[in-house]
Amino acid sequence: MNSIRNRVQLIGNLGKDVELKQTEGGSAFARASLATKDIYNNKQGQKVIDTQWHQIVAWGKVAENMEVFLKKGKEVAVTGKLRHRTYQDAEGITKNISEIVVNEFLLLN
Repeated sequence: MNSIRNRVQLIGNLGKDVELKQTEGGSAFARASLATKDIYNNKQGQKVIDTQWHQIVAWGKVAENMEVFLKKGKEVAVTGKLRHRTYQDAEGITKNISEIVVNEFLLLN
């Protein structure tokens, strides 16, 4: 049962090219944004497209492979876990971020 705890699966399109960076210690990590769409009809019968944006991050070989294979606009399936973190920006304002830590991805188109 531990394999289904804090597990996220999303299919969407990349909003920008993957940014590959390295920590001071030399570990590779990648960041990107993923758009998912929910299409439904509202009470008035009108078609509604609800787009949600998700921040994704990956580490190590997964990050390196994401940078090679994933480009803006491509449809991709990702699995990983949800992580919330807090940091202070350059002006000292506290920011809260929710992101998907990707451990596996599949290019769909």
